[in-house]
Amino acid sequence: MSAVDGQRLGGAAPCRRALLHCHGMRYKLLQEGDIQVCVIRHPRTFLSKILTAKFLRRWEPHHLALADAGLASATPTGYMENSISYSAIEDVQLLSWENAPKYCLQLTVPGGTVLLQAANSYLRDQWFHSLQWKKKIYKYKKVLSNPSRWEVVLKEIRTLVDMALTSPLQDDSIHQAPLEIVSKLLSENNSLTTQDHESIIVAIAPLLENNHPPPDLCEFFCKHCRERPRSMVVIEVFTPVVQRILKHNMDFGKCPRLRLFTQEYILALNELNAGMEVVKKFIHSMHGPTGQCPHPRVLPNLVAVCLAAIYSCYEEFINSRDNSPSLKEIRNGCQQQCDRKPNLPLRLLHTSPDLVSQEVALTESRLKSVIVTSNEIHVEVERNNTANQKLTANVGNDSEPNLIDCLMVSPTCSTMSIELSAQADRILGCYVEILKMLSDYDDWRPALASLLQPIPFPKEALAHEKFTKELKYVIQRFAEDPRQEVHSCLLSVRAGKDGWFQLYSPGGVACDDDGELFASMVRVCNNVHILMGSCYKTKKFLLSLAENKLGPCMLLALRGNQTMVEILCLMLEYNIIDNNDTQLQIISTLESTDVGKRMYEQLCDRQRELKELQRKGGPTRLTLPSKSTDADLARLLSSGSFGNLENLSLAFTNVTSACAEHLIKLPSLKQLNLWSTQFGDAGLRLLSEHLTMLQVLNLCETPVTDAGLLALSSMKSLCSLNMNSTKLSADTYEDLKAKLPNLKEVDVRYTEAW
Repeated sequence: MSAVDGQRLGGAAPCRRALLHCHGMRYKLLQEGDIQVCVIRHPRTFLSKILTAKFLRRWEPHHLALADAGLASATPTGYMENSISYSAIEDVQLLSWENAPKYCLQLTVPGGTVLLQAANSYLRDQWFHSLQWKKKIYKYKKVLSNPSRWEVVLKEIRTLVDMALTSPLQDDSIHQAPLEIVSKLLSENNSLTTQDHESIIVAIAPLLENNHPPPDLCEFFCKHCRERPRSMVVIEVFTPVVQRILKHNMDFGKCPRLRLFTQEYILALNELNAGMEVVKKFIHSMHGPTGQCPHPRVLPNLVAVCLAAIYSCYEEFINSRDNSPSLKEIRNGCQQQCDRKPNLPLRLLHTSPDLVSQEVALTESRLKSVIVTSNEIHVEVERNNTANQKLTANVGNDSEPNLIDCLMVSPTCSTMSIELSAQADRILGCYVEILKMLSDYDDWRPALASLLQPIPFPKEALAHEKFTKELKYVIQRFAEDPRQEVHSCLLSVRAGKDGWFQLYSPGGVACDDDGELFASMVRVCNNVHILMGSCYKTKKFLLSLAENKLGPCMLLALRGNQTMVEILCLMLEYNIIDNNDTQLQIISTLESTDVGKRMYEQLCDRQRELKELQRKGGPTRLTLPSKSTDADLARLLSSGSFGNLENLSLAFTNVTSACAEHLIKLPSLKQLNLWSTQFGDAGLRLLSEHLTMLQVLNLCETPVTDAGLLALSSMKSLCSLNMNSTKLSADTYEDLKAKLPNLKEVDVRYTEAW
């Protein structure tokens, strides 16, 4: 096969029999219902002929159920004392009366006739088609349960499929019943040839257009994909089936074999001559030619398939965890070598307490290297005295270690080389490439970032250098995306849990580029001076960097990385670093490069201007005229000294959040009136970080929402707050009341909290 096969994925007609359609009335398949019953035995005497005359017949009301094997009554008395097997029904016919029309069915049984009378013609026809269907399905189950010649079986399957396609009944079971019959047939007969496989698949293909294959049939399809990946059936029959699964499946957890079939189908595509090009065309056909995929379930289903396939590559290692040191033991180094079972497929390095105490006692700072070799994995970990001190400090700690800490074992250096089998390596390469393809679609990227934010991969995968190196492309795409909902997913999903930001940071288990990707991630989280919505408070984010990643930040700044230079300047500007020696080290780092020296000089100039502004003084109250703009405010504040300004009214002006960068330069400001302006959430977040001494704030009739109002919780000096006619919610209001102890006057009229 060549790349031409990939073109058929887009919409070429598959080579299968034409679909048959039923025209006319449609009916729902009956399972039970009320109907009149009359049984007529074949007359043997003159008297019996008189008693069976149509005007002397006795009708009995019954509630009949159309079971799998026959017709039975809920009240087995009278005519229906015994159920009527479908095998005993020789014929089913519609009856009509000339003078007194009654809507009847005639069931021919040995020794007589059973008449069923419905209330109207529609019900009569519904009973007729339902009985016909049940009778034929019962027949095919019996015939196909004991196959003799496969050419006869194949003919019966085709007849069964045609019957399902032409039936006037509308019910899920109409198409599912034939599929289940074929599925059972295949599961009980393992001696079929490849040609028989393909003939059966082509025969049932029309039923798969609008139905998911049952579990046993999925297993049969998986086997065919593995054994004959280059078969034309894979492209022409399985493609629309997999497309339907990806578009309509709601939960692979309830039908895991559908996921496994999809996984094997994609691997079969990858086995074609064109390889990943065919897979790429398939992914594009699922997305569609427009910029927005019209099927919301496609991406989650594709990601679920990818995650399951990647997990399967490391399944052998994951299954060995019960025989490997636990996460707590890895961190604490409390498991003895003699307690281990031999020949483990996966073993992370551990440190015994004796070894720890010996290394801590050493006075010289030298590197230790311990290598543990098994059949599959070689683990090499370098540790120094600092790492060992941390190990001893954590002995006895009952808390479960962090995932990335567990992989790193120590903050210094660790590498793990995992040797996958050739088949597992091909699977891994295929599905990581698919994740790369998914990240290239702009409309899919936000949802993909959200799905991958919790790092849904096993720790064995994160410790595999090839995997993290290939996945780096996806993380880079997230980092380059300017949308907040995308790059915010680089951070941890919750406090105390590491995210991609930590995983690819210098010193992280996946970092192999001297921090280039880390700098890129910091850049998108930091909009030069103000972090975007992924971190509501600049100081909080900078404090996190200072506590955990100050060394890598300084190293990258020393190498001239402009983003890290900006980060270090912000740390100094916001007084993030308390230690004087660390501050001097940061200053020395900044002055070692041209870009750092320039930005540090600009920082010093801003601080001198601020001190000069405070020294000069100025008015204590100021009111801007209505209709004033951000430019007017900037021009006014730059024209004089406002170091003593305590009360500023911008009510009924046209200022927006952009004016916040000028307001934060007013160190004495205590009262701010923003009534009926366009001041929004971004401005509130900036004010909350700088104007911590603000006491009175009027936000009446401004477009602020909970996202910005929550930031006010850091302004502990607020005693009066007007949120009249804003988008304040009741939960946010309760949160503000709990976090602002000095708040005495609050106006929440015309809000949800009112």
